[in-house]
Amino acid sequence: MIEKLEIKHLRTLNALYKFNNMSLAAEYLNVSQQAISLQLSKIRDILADELFVRAAHGMTPTPYAKQIEPHIQKILTSLQEIPLPKSIEPNQVERTLVISATDYTQKVIIGKLIKDLRLSAPKVKILVIDIESTSLTKKMHQGEIDFAFTTSAFVPVGLETVPLFVEKYLLATANKSLISKDKLSIEQLAKQDFIIINPGFANFKGSADPWFEQQGFNRNVAISVPSFFMAQEYLKTSNMVAFIPSRLLPSEGLFNIPLTKYPPGYQVVAAYHPSAKSDPFIIWLLKQIQSLVSTTSHP
Repeated sequence: MIEKLEIKHLRTLNALYKFNNMSLAAEYLNVSQQAISLQLSKIRDILADELFVRAAHGMTPTPYAKQIEPHIQKILTSLQEIPLPKSIEPNQVERTLVISATDYTQKVIIGKLIKDLRLSAPKVKILVIDIESTSLTKKMHQGEIDFAFTTSAFVPVGLETVPLFVEKYLLATANKSLISKDKLSIEQLAKQDFIIINPGFANFKGSADPWFEQQGFNRNVAISVPSFFMAQEYLKTSNMVAFIPSRLLPSEGLFNIPLTKYPPGYQVVAAYHPSAKSDPFIIWLLKQIQSLVSTTSHP
């Protein structure tokens, strides 16, 4: 019969243990005295014991009631320790995070994230992989990737995003002859040989090409690489130019050439699968990331 006990029965008994008085127990539980009396009657039937009997000053527990009190307290304490769906204790979380990211976001975001998690969630392991461009949604759906740092323009259909910050491009080069008191015009810019960066996509079309075309110019793309860091290294050994995100500059050996016009910037986001909305740790982590990047220096 004991399996018929409900949580409300245990709370009624707990209130009676606490006050030994039906009226005070009712007030404590914010119910009527009649409701307490009815509950006690049901519990007596279930446990086949009087449990509480009238005394000169309220009610006193029977020997059996005293015997089961520690068990009832233990159950109620355990119930209190059950975490709510949106609650999380990061320092107790043990799991592996798989993050898909470009070299740029690894430098600007993940470095800070790792430092923070080593303090706030030391049991969490982080697996960083190169940016996934072809099957990101599928891999997130299958649980192979937890989230990705990318630009809003490259988020596949079916994923959710959290905006992090807006980045802008600066023109970088090792070519000292381009350094001038005057800003470089778009006509002069279009005559330069460019290195472009295409993480995950091997081609000679860059994100700034539509912008050049809107101005009536075509640029010459000489080299296409998948990494901003390799682009910077190649710039240092050539007279070429490249648009580099401002958060990666300054860089030793490279110069920032002011322009009369700049290509549009882009929004960096954290992308995740909609199912992650039920994962309290991922939700906590996304808020943590937003807080971290809000302090990221921006030249």
